Amino acid sequence: MRVPSLILAAAGAALIAPAALPAPATAVPPRERPAARDEGVVTAGPTAPDEGGAAAGSAARDEGGVTASDLLARTGTCTEISRGRYRTDADSPATVPVCGTDDAVFWKADLDVDCDGRPTTHCNSATDPVFAATTAFQQSDGLDLNAETLPYIVVPAPSSRWDYRAHGIRGGSVAAVVHGDRVQYAVVGDTGPGDLIGEASYATAKGLGIDPDPLTGGAPSDVTYILFRNSLITPIEDHEEAVATGERLARQFLTND
Repeated sequence: MRVPSLILAAAGAALIAPAALPAPATAVPPRERPAARDEGVVTAGPTAPDEGGAAAGSAARDEGGVTASDLLARTGTCTEISRGRYRTDADSPATVPVCGTDDAVFWKADLDVDCDGRPTTHCNSATDPVFAATTAFQQSDGLDLNAETLPYIVVPAPSSRWDYRAHGIRGGSVAAVVHGDRVQYAVVGDTGPGDLIGEASYATAKGLGIDPDPLTGGAPSDVTYILFRNSLITPIEDHEEAVATGERLARQFLTND
């Protein structure tokens, strides 16, 4: 969970009617690191295997047949379900609404790299100045999640602005994260500050072709997070199941009105 060092201001008021999904302001990462670099489109290909032997992340053509362009078209309009908008970083304006359909909730933001969870080679207190060895949700053996190998996303902590639990989202819910021409399936694995949005694990960033370095990496904008309501992966660390379930729910999301 990221803990920004700056004072957080109140979010803007939510709109009621459907509207075009706004692009957030360019992100300024929360710990005064250099601005995140948008790595652009990277040729699809699998990444290093996780501890269970499954690929930690891969592009849409590897993780299923639903394309990034299809999902982006489906999320092109927004019916706001949050009562206010979110910042992408502590000193950025509150411009990001949470949008909803019967099947999913979604938003478009930046991607700050979350390395929290069990210490690993690339995720530890030496590589990440704000590293925390815990995650909001744990895997089946009681250990905290492994950000380096498990694609997961971060949701804002419940607040009067928006409470993910009231919309069928929980730890282990399935998400499709879209950037450029890539789709990365992930699970909800951690929570962050109550007025910030736009964060995912090292493995999620890597699978999207985004620099996963927790200090200098991430993407400043154009990352779409789609969370499927009332979905659950058990155990939470089963990425193969997250991919299979995510593909099925993504198809359903595209075909339902």
